[in-house]
Amino acid sequence: MITALYSDQLIAENAPMDRRLAALILSRGNRIGYIASAPESQRAFFDEKRQYYAQYGLSLDLFVDLDALAGNEEIGRLFSCNAIHLTGGHTGDFLRRLRQGGMLEKLRAWALDDGILVGTSAGAILMTPTIAADALFEGGSPDAVRDGAALDLMPFEFFPHLNDDPGYLPALLRYSKTTANPILACRDGEGLILGNGLVEIFGAPLMIAGGFVEAADRGRIADLLSRA
Repeated sequence: MITALYSDQLIAENAPMDRRLAALILSRGNRIGYIASAPESQRAFFDEKRQYYAQYGLSLDLFVDLDALAGNEEIGRLFSCNAIHLTGGHTGDFLRRLRQGGMLEKLRAWALDDGILVGTSAGAILMTPTIAADALFEGGSPDAVRDGAALDLMPFEFFPHLNDDPGYLPALLRYSKTTANPILACRDGEGLILGNGLVEIFGAPLMIAGGFVEAADRGRIADLLSRA
């Protein structure tokens, strides 16, 4: 399994991570499936991502609306792609859509079977054990989230857009005292590529645990992955 976790994606600061991810995908092929977090009647976000990936020689050629899955044939086409992209959006709604029809379990199984899974913002949060930290984006408390279990592919929680609000870091420090999971927090332009022996950090993400914060460390992350 290879996972790429972005805070944001369509900004110039992500170019080093983009190039590395593209090389990993192109070593297998160039087809990426796109799972939308919500219906896209005009497919504006999809078209934007398609143009973005095309500059790296990648083809975003399959759009999947979880509310309108056509059945096993469409699912089969999705899982025949060389990578799958999970979009940003409303994390809770995205999780609900994945759960409907058992797609959460199917996607987890595909990823664990040597898949390449790319997530931006909400899509990256979904790769972790729980979406609880996402509550901060709506002024809520992560500790109040009772039904946040997600793909559980990573041994930590993920928090994007750390730079958007100075209150996020203090809130994450408080939450880290009550969750057993470390939290990786990224500003826009930062991210990680993990799996198959890879621990590649782009920018300066933070690792938050037990009320303390430090720069994300490759060795610490590798240790977490080895024990997962």
